[in-house]
Amino acid sequence: MAQFTLEDLKVIVRESSGVTDGVSLDGDILDEPLRELGYDSLAVLEIVSQIQRDYRLDIPDEAIDEMKTARSIIDYVNANVVVGQAA
Repeated sequence: MAQFTLEDLKVIVRESSGVTDGVSLDGDILDEPLRELGYDSLAVLEIVSQIQRDYRLDIPDEAIDEMKTARSIIDYVNANVVVGQAA
């Protein structure tokens, strides 16, 4: 697997949580808090669950608590996924 990218995350967000009314995932959202984009803690859990299934990661609760922006999610996945591990 190459790097997990913002585009990869956007696909997962759309599949697992949909797109919140009035929010565009096409802008510069890398450092925007997910809450400000309309994704609450339940939505983040859905996104993380999808990442765990797709990339065979076990993400601890403490790490999920720190996933407040797209960048923090991307950085975590890239730091913890083993090359070739994605389904």
